[in-house]
Amino acid sequence: MDFSVFLNFDKAVFQWVEKIFDYGISGVITPILVFLTKLGDSGILWIAIGIALLFFKKTRKVGFTMLGALAVMMVCNNFILKNLFARTRPYNLEVWKDWFVYPELVKRPSSFSFPSGHSSSGFAAATGLCTCKKAYVIVPAFIFAGLVAFSRIYVHVHYPTDVIFGALLGIVYGVIAIFLCKWIINKINDKTKLTFFQA
Repeated sequence: MDFSVFLNFDKAVFQWVEKIFDYGISGVITPILVFLTKLGDSGILWIAIGIALLFFKKTRKVGFTMLGALAVMMVCNNFILKNLFARTRPYNLEVWKDWFVYPELVKRPSSFSFPSGHSSSGFAAATGLCTCKKAYVIVPAFIFAGLVAFSRIYVHVHYPTDVIFGALLGIVYGVIAIFLCKWIINKINDKTKLTFFQA
């Protein structure tokens, strides 16, 4: 895939992010976004929430679906798409060195850039959470996922297009998991007759 078609858009967004530093408010924003980006590392927070939800029968289906969404994301995103597209990180692309200086806010990832794993995992998990059908849970989950996704641009480890496509793919992974997990849950309940998962 030729990512050069996205460079003007990516550059414009990066330049807008750079202005945040220029406005002098980075002293407040930077620690928050660095904290958020670290919370999203390896999807650990989402995995922990999913596992915690498995302990209660009322939330077991939601937890199972969240974990299913993260599993689909890991296979598709990390094992297939990243290696297939093999997009270099922005700080490794020569042209970007004329546009910004890498701020060294986080350790430089060694994996490929496209699509963003933090964005995909956050939106996949948030989409899986939709099975709970509670707006007061779903809305904050998507807002948090969006903030973590934006943090990846802010700390300069992803192109904006990595994050946008990562978020969209995350939603797709979540939807796939909802249907797949529903089928698995029905099979488990039918076979065991124990209603391990609440209907």
